[in-house]
Amino acid sequence: MRFLIIDDSNVDSHALASILEQLGHNVDRCESATDALSTVEAGGYDSIFLDVVMPEQDGYKFLRTVRLNPVTTKQHVVLCSSKKTPLEINYGVQRAGANDYLPKPVSPESIERVLAKIAG
Repeated sequence: MRFLIIDDSNVDSHALASILEQLGHNVDRCESATDALSTVEAGGYDSIFLDVVMPEQDGYKFLRTVRLNPVTTKQHVVLCSSKKTPLEINYGVQRAGANDYLPKPVSPESIERVLAKIAG
């Protein structure tokens, strides 16, 4: 599968990309949401792993932009964040419109659970 990671943290982005690549997937990365919309519009991603807290535009606002764009409205998006209370996860999936939620720090097991849902 092919994935896009949008995360301003090089450490978190690298950790997620490394695990995905070890599992045999192709990964592209963007450091900010402002640079990512054209990449998402170009398409071809099975899912986007989207950080919630970023300096220029947060993940929730970017996700709203993706959902309102006719070209990207059906794009599968997984929010990734160190915010991991049930309230925050519920908000990310139900209110913000993400397909899934991956708490940080990521692990091979947590990523495999998300990938199983994507492949589902």
